[in-house]
Amino acid sequence: MASTPPTMTAVAISAPGGPDVLQATTLPTPKPGAGQLLVKVAAAGVNRPDVLQRLGVYPPPPGHSPLLGLEIAGEVVERGAGVTRWRAGDRVCALVNGGGYAQYCIAEDTAALPIPAGLDMIHAAAVPETFFTVWNNVFERGKLEAGEWFLVHGGTSGIGTTAIQLAKAFGARVLATAGSADKAKACLDLGADKAINYKTEDFVAACKEATGGKGVNVILDMVGGDYTDRNIIAAAEDGRLVQIATLGGADVRINLARLMVKRVTLTGSTLRPRTREVKAGFAQALETKVWPLFGAGRVKVVLDSTFPLVQAADAHRRLETSQHVGKIVLTV
Repeated sequence: MASTPPTMTAVAISAPGGPDVLQATTLPTPKPGAGQLLVKVAAAGVNRPDVLQRLGVYPPPPGHSPLLGLEIAGEVVERGAGVTRWRAGDRVCALVNGGGYAQYCIAEDTAALPIPAGLDMIHAAAVPETFFTVWNNVFERGKLEAGEWFLVHGGTSGIGTTAIQLAKAFGARVLATAGSADKAKACLDLGADKAINYKTEDFVAACKEATGGKGVNVILDMVGGDYTDRNIIAAAEDGRLVQIATLGGADVRINLARLMVKRVTLTGSTLRPRTREVKAGFAQALETKVWPLFGAGRVKVVLDSTFPLVQAADAHRRLETSQHVGKIVLTV
């Protein structure tokens, strides 16, 4: 196998700001430490946290790459001390703490997974960030059970398309909000039982109607703001509201009495700061419980578009239009 070159092409942030601050540059190729892999990147997913980091409001955890990119797929080229599962030449996808917008990226060996059956590198690169997030928040934190009603906001986002499919695969009944008739149809095509156009319908009323007045058992929300109190109104007794982002604002007003009467649990999480050990647990659960669904054709990756690595700015512009359906991926 050819030796790893000393330098690589990467996309760096020249200064906090708009998409134009993403500039291709030459940087030293990183070296894997103990428990780490160096992956030759074939493709990297583009996600909302990348935009926040580009704007200067979501810094990487201490000690991790300042480059954007939280998920990759590619080929292992080097491994650090103590790595036993992976060998040079193995094809993996991985959740990373940064560094994905580059020809080479460091991954923790425990947050790497085999490429799911039937997926190429481009589709595999779109898997880790959303599947880790949905698995932890919907099934571990939200404790969604078969037969329960599940609502996801932003049903055509990367998170939304993943959540609809996984909730259906595990036997839940699914409601999804979307911002247009075309996007609502896309949610139905993925298996949602009902899609709600939030621009023309009140999602609270639609949820009550769909559930026969009982409300929704688990809600996955990335909006916050005035959605939070409306989510509590839409929730069933003993409902679980799980917050994963605050696109509509982090400061909210809620009616605590309503939350108390319904015994609603309000929780939430962020993925990137979690420890290596915690992410390893998510990876093991996904490989055991979700990876077989790819091979069986029960879940798929919804790919909106691809852009060459050096056109990362264009990928960010596409993401910020919110016109995309599914994931946006950089090809390296």
